[in-house]
Amino acid sequence: MLTKKECVAMLLAGGQGSRLYALTSNIAKPAVSFGAKYRIIDFPLSNCINSGIDTVGVLTQYQPLILNEYIGNGQPWDLDRTFGGVHILSPYEAKKDTSWYKGTANAIYQNIRFMKMYDPEYVLILSGDHIYKMDYDKMLSAHKQSKADCTIACMEVPLSEASRFGILNTNPDGTIYEFEEKPAEPKSNLASMGIYIFTASKLYKYLELDEADPDSEKDFGKNVLPAMLNAGEKMVSYRFEGYWKDVGTISSLWEANMDLLGIVPNFELRDEDNIVHSRSPLAPPAFVEGEVINSLVATGGEIEGKVVNSVIGTNCVIEEGAEVCDCVLMGNIVVKSGAKLNYAIIDEDVTIGENAEVGLPRKEACTIKNKTNGITVLGRGISVKKNGKIPAGEIVDYNV
Repeated sequence: MLTKKECVAMLLAGGQGSRLYALTSNIAKPAVSFGAKYRIIDFPLSNCINSGIDTVGVLTQYQPLILNEYIGNGQPWDLDRTFGGVHILSPYEAKKDTSWYKGTANAIYQNIRFMKMYDPEYVLILSGDHIYKMDYDKMLSAHKQSKADCTIACMEVPLSEASRFGILNTNPDGTIYEFEEKPAEPKSNLASMGIYIFTASKLYKYLELDEADPDSEKDFGKNVLPAMLNAGEKMVSYRFEGYWKDVGTISSLWEANMDLLGIVPNFELRDEDNIVHSRSPLAPPAFVEGEVINSLVATGGEIEGKVVNSVIGTNCVIEEGAEVCDCVLMGNIVVKSGAKLNYAIIDEDVTIGENAEVGLPRKEACTIKNKTNGITVLGRGISVKKNGKIPAGEIVDYNV
């Protein structure tokens, strides 16, 4: 009988996702829909099982109801195991030191007992808000071969954007000599992806030291990783060259969906050897009688209007005479006859009334400088009445 796992994954999925505004008013960011039939959390969960990691702790906190229900027993990702599998880990009341997760490091610290239950040699730390496909087993092999205490996945980003990330400064052999969290003047463009593999004993040690530090912000990037470097622990970079996108903003979420429609290297979701699993609802193929141009349409629903450069989720109805252009429709959406949608993200269970207008053509919308870069956003469950008008760049979470 198995008594231990070589590697346990801990998936941080409790963040509020405030920069997605109305899209995360009632759900956790990892539960946000993506790519017509997926949710964001499908990607790290699928990466785990495709990499041979079958024990995953999902740390939830903010608005966890939909996320918890979606994950369920983990069956769609082959994570319904009698020993291991997927586990939802929420903050809980203990005899002392009971609290919400204070930061990424504190969240993992509060679940040390869960990790130790499987007695792993290594612990993989993941974020629940990135779109990418990655073989963690290759990273684990590199970690073991280098005899590192911590390995950090990283990729090159434009130097002009480097200050948005944790930046690794490395030696020619890939070892890390400095870690800077969102530096104002970055010395390199090697950005941390928020994916770490720790030798388990070292992780426990530095989490306990960090928890005992009253001045710590309980964060991996700001506290734990610099502390390990300062103590002389061996830390190594692992370069990733595939597709990866942090979808923490409205514009980045829209861009990642649009990437599915173009020729983007290393971004193929239908690769049978490395499939992205999801708990997508059972539905027949969509009934398409209208005009669909360069778009992705999920199962269910009816398309009788015109759809251009858009991602259409499950069970969407677009009536005759309606036009949808440069949009992301997340699922269970009705677009009535004569309605026109441009450059928008529409959350689930939304109804757009007859002859309503949402957003503006992309060229005009892109000239509007605001927090959504001109993308119009409609929140979950709202309705836009007949002849209603919503300007470009508006974020709406109430009936119009």
